Amino acid sequence: MSENKNDDKTIQKNTENTPATQAAENAPAKPVRNTKLHTSHGTTTIEDVVVSKIAGLAAREVSGVHALGGNAARMVGAIRESFVGQNTNVQQGVSVEVGESQAAVDVAIVAEYGVAIHELAEAIRRNIINSIERMTGLEVTEVNVTVHDVHLDLGDDDDDVQAAIEQPTQARVQ
Repeated sequence: MSENKNDDKTIQKNTENTPATQAAENAPAKPVRNTKLHTSHGTTTIEDVVVSKIAGLAAREVSGVHALGGNAARMVGAIRESFVGQNTNVQQGVSVEVGESQAAVDVAIVAEYGVAIHELAEAIRRNIINSIERMTGLEVTEVNVTVHDVHLDLGDDDDDVQAAIEQPTQARVQ
């Protein structure tokens, strides 16, 4: 009998470090279901567009954000808004990934000149995370902020001055 006990221990030791047991240990854990979205009475599904709108509005609320989106997105938005009855697209400049219990957000902005951009980005992150988590129950895993431009408030002559700034200058060195 004592031989069998030793054999059992040997078998246990050999099976503990097999590739199959290592793979099982290293396998990703099942995603934790969000208990706020999955209840005994049913399931709540939150679409990407909902999270995108919440993120867009939350980003616009932060002082120092002039606009959302890169140059092309803002140009398309301006054309869309020029048509009578068209509203501002609050999703402009925002992309999201929404899972069963988590969300990730990418937001592109134009900052007002003079604001500390790193502090602005952190304030945007904080406001987006708080808004999405409070309104949806989703955990926000990350908010990436891309600053595409800085808005210069140049007064009434904004277009003329901006055009003069953007004109190419002669090379200083030959």
